[in-house]
Amino acid sequence: MNKTAEKRRLPAFPLSLLPMYFFTLVFVFFPLIYMLILSFMRREGAWGVAAVFSLRNYRRILEPVYIRTFLQSVRLALLCTSIVILAGYPAGFFMARLSRRWRLRVMLLLIVPFWTSSLLRLYGWMILFRANGPLDVFLMGLGISKEPLRLLYSYPAVVTGMVYALLPFMIFPVYSSAEKLDRDLVEAARTMGAPPFRAFLTVSLPLTMPGLFSGVILTFIPSMGLFFIADILGGNKVVLVGNLIQEQLLKDHDWPFAAALSVVLMLLTSVLLYLYRLMSRPLGNGGKELEGLV
Repeated sequence: MNKTAEKRRLPAFPLSLLPMYFFTLVFVFFPLIYMLILSFMRREGAWGVAAVFSLRNYRRILEPVYIRTFLQSVRLALLCTSIVILAGYPAGFFMARLSRRWRLRVMLLLIVPFWTSSLLRLYGWMILFRANGPLDVFLMGLGISKEPLRLLYSYPAVVTGMVYALLPFMIFPVYSSAEKLDRDLVEAARTMGAPPFRAFLTVSLPLTMPGLFSGVILTFIPSMGLFFIADILGGNKVVLVGNLIQEQLLKDHDWPFAAALSVVLMLLTSVLLYLYRLMSRPLGNGGKELEGLV
């Protein structure tokens, strides 16, 4: 009798979750499995794929030219993510402390650029960075530079474009965490004698780590594969893994090798994000212990 009652108490499977499971299986799980299987095959003919399983594509990735591309992609992603953290975390944190009216205005300013195509916005940066463009005219007018800087098709131009495109994805998660921050905990830390900066490090920063971690995920992963930014602002001088994948798909039609590059890129980003999570874990308990502040 008790077993029958327990069975009756078991919650029924919510039918509302079926669309989510269907979407995940069809558009996430199955494509990943297909990409993994394809990465062990080899190219045959112009467009064909031979079902000959081998590690040839993965051994090919170990060639120096591809290793350098992966290292350059990781270095660029780490640099862009670091700049986005330094600029986006304070912006999101202090935006949460604004009045409701100013908060909505700042949100609107951050959202408005997304109403236009990202390609149009990047072409705007091309106009700004070109030789004798508005930036060169401004700097030469101030006497800072005597000749055009030629920033277009350079590494700094790609970094600037990446940071510009990814900055809102750091600001909004940090803002969401900072808005829910309990101010009483910060005041308690200040009352117990903690200076403002120490109270921030031991209370505010740990409690907003979920937003910071979400921002890192939303900025680091895309920065590894935003090949169109490297194409538009970097020309052929900055080549990322995303550029290699695009070239293998559209020019060489080597789909198995492109799949292998994608698998390695996915594993690499997963490992780096896991390491970041391990490093950020010690900060997770800082907001729970206020007795060590004095």
